[in-house]
Amino acid sequence: MEYHSGEIAVQTKAGVRRQADRLAAGIRGSISPDRREFAAAQRMAVFGTMNRHGGVWASVVTGKAGFLQAPDEHTIRIVAAPLAGDPLLENLASPAHAALIIPDLAARRRLRLNGRGEMAGGVIEIRTDEVYGNCSHYIQARAPIGEHQWLTAAGTAAVRTTELSDQNQRLIARADTFFIATCHPEYGADISHRGGNPGFVRIVDRRRLAIPDYPGNNMFNTFGNIVANPRTGLLFIDFDSGRTLQLSGRAAIDWDPARAATLAGAERILDFELDEVIDNPHAFPLRYEFHDYSHFNPS
Repeated sequence: MEYHSGEIAVQTKAGVRRQADRLAAGIRGSISPDRREFAAAQRMAVFGTMNRHGGVWASVVTGKAGFLQAPDEHTIRIVAAPLAGDPLLENLASPAHAALIIPDLAARRRLRLNGRGEMAGGVIEIRTDEVYGNCSHYIQARAPIGEHQWLTAAGTAAVRTTELSDQNQRLIARADTFFIATCHPEYGADISHRGGNPGFVRIVDRRRLAIPDYPGNNMFNTFGNIVANPRTGLLFIDFDSGRTLQLSGRAAIDWDPARAATLAGAERILDFELDEVIDNPHAFPLRYEFHDYSHFNPS
């Protein structure tokens, strides 16, 4: 991995340039056999992509074990299509920057792949530029136990709006997990996981969120992309009901230590302002059993 100027600027400001360089030395563009095996066993994957207007979105796709395939060491194939209306359909209609994170929530593991992707014939293929694992920090342990049995009812289709409804805010207020997508215009897309105890994401109003930034791997891929391009996508999944919220907007980093001190465990704060939200009550078909919170979560 070669860091771009945004990542270097954030690493420098945070005083972690040396640590970041050591981590970058171990990142490869190929998918090792053990990581191919890991991907093949999973049932969900989250994408980060950008639309033709520059908006960044995070999208989740699910399938049976085996829907994530690695036919060679530089290709990941996703044999599943997103739901109608998901921005992923349009964003990968032609070759484009794409990022993928494959989480195993039960084992508290995650695999990240960044490169270029395209969707054709109901199959998404990503040619990888960067492949790496992440630590287990802030992952709440959950195990898949089946699938939701949806009941057909009026008014259950996805809704696109420009503000968070009361129901949206309640989902975010109790969330312990979300995914964040960013995209550098030249270096490409990135998707990352964030977690904490319920309530760690603060709702400022119907269009703004304040998110604590906890100590991480010190590469600052997400924050580096935001410095270069503030367009950002968030994905919240309600693992109990199957509802998802996809938020697209703009983010900025607040380095004020006094403000960070108002959110337990935060080293800095990410401010997010919403442009558009897609609320889909039936987007996530998997059912998960909650086990426990990460012991890394600040109380």
